[in-house]
Amino acid sequence: MVGRAGPDALELAEAHRFPNRPVRTPEGLRWDILALYAGVLDGLRACGQVDSVGIDGWAVDYGLLDADGALLGNPVHYRDARTEGVAEKVWASVPAPELYAATGLQYAPFNTLYQLAAAQGTAQLAQARRLLLIPDLLAYWLTGEQGTELTNASTTQLIDPRTREWAYDVAARAGVGLELFAPLRQPGDPAGLLRPEVLEETGLRGPVPVTAVGSHDTASAVAAVPAATGRFAYICTGTWSLAGLELDAPVLTEESRAANFTNELGLDGTVRYLRNIMGLWLLQECVRAWGDPDLGALLREAAGVPALRSVVDAGDAAFLAPGRMPERIAEACRASGQPVPGTPGEITRCILDSLALAHRRAVADAQRLADHPVDVVYVVGGGTRNALLCQLTADACGLPVVAGPTEAAALGNVLVQARAHGLVGDLADMRRLLVRTQPLTRYEPRGDTARWQEAEARLAVR
Repeated sequence: MVGRAGPDALELAEAHRFPNRPVRTPEGLRWDILALYAGVLDGLRACGQVDSVGIDGWAVDYGLLDADGALLGNPVHYRDARTEGVAEKVWASVPAPELYAATGLQYAPFNTLYQLAAAQGTAQLAQARRLLLIPDLLAYWLTGEQGTELTNASTTQLIDPRTREWAYDVAARAGVGLELFAPLRQPGDPAGLLRPEVLEETGLRGPVPVTAVGSHDTASAVAAVPAATGRFAYICTGTWSLAGLELDAPVLTEESRAANFTNELGLDGTVRYLRNIMGLWLLQECVRAWGDPDLGALLREAAGVPALRSVVDAGDAAFLAPGRMPERIAEACRASGQPVPGTPGEITRCILDSLALAHRRAVADAQRLADHPVDVVYVVGGGTRNALLCQLTADACGLPVVAGPTEAAALGNVLVQARAHGLVGDLADMRRLLVRTQPLTRYEPRGDTARWQEAEARLAVR
């Protein structure tokens, strides 16, 4: 994505798109990181001359480098099965309540801490001298410089959200050597210059700086929430739905841990207090199983299905792995005594109702746990294109929903680069620029929330 930013302008254009196809090898599910890097180089070539480069991506996964800086195998995919049952082994050294009080991170079986615990005793980890999270790995290949960007580091379950530094005691008790990690850097910090070889391959003229951004894509997306006040909730939609609040300090109570809220770090000392929800992954997997039908027609069919006929827990780890998603959703409805959706339209409506219900629960729980009431919900990311999901979220939450921008992560990335180069001001200034320049759609809640309360009660019984 090529961004152009200034005091009164913010534009974004797609320069190049390439697939991200994980590969199942005899060892397990892996990222094809070389194909991704080739796509990055192709993208830089397609962009033409730029003033800065910033990289954001998904969290928790990493590449291991040997003493010469060479990659030791393809990075493991977070949906790989190697972390099954590992959390309990970590909790034997650092009990779950203590782990949460120290790091504020929700339980997810694929957190970097658990991945490293699963890798203990392997030849690859024994040989490793450096660990780089995925965006930092790509930045290293572009520049030759190593760093660990803070917003993504905060998803490892090895950062103290109060100090915004490593949680040394947790790492020591869990047997993780923090010397594996490169020095921490902040969004906006310089991350090196494109190597001469990269300049030659892409046709760019140097020097071209790489700027650290909120390299966790959710951190970049939240930076691009076009909020005018602090009384807002956000939902970053895509493969996952990340629903929560932007706070000044973490919430580390036992009640917060029990509700499985996470405290990840954002720009300018903020905390992303949110809950991970399975998101549009459910629909993506169904669409793939159905042979990629026309999405518009599918959503129109879903809109005609009776509301809340059947719902599933969109946060259930049973839906984490790929494959057979329509059958698994139907099986979950059957097991809970609800009508079993059969057609693609019925299954799609079940998914969207379930996501809206999960959004409702997350927004309500976040307000209660953080004692932070909100007046509006901002939906950013790919889900903004799904008008039915946005309207259902407004209905479920009983609050107005403002949808947009769709490319929030890319805009947040570009804005941090622009700020580092003196083109825009602080986070509030960035958001005012988004309000002035980006198309936004407002959805008002319809009817009362009683039927959503009833559906919520159905899930609670199960």
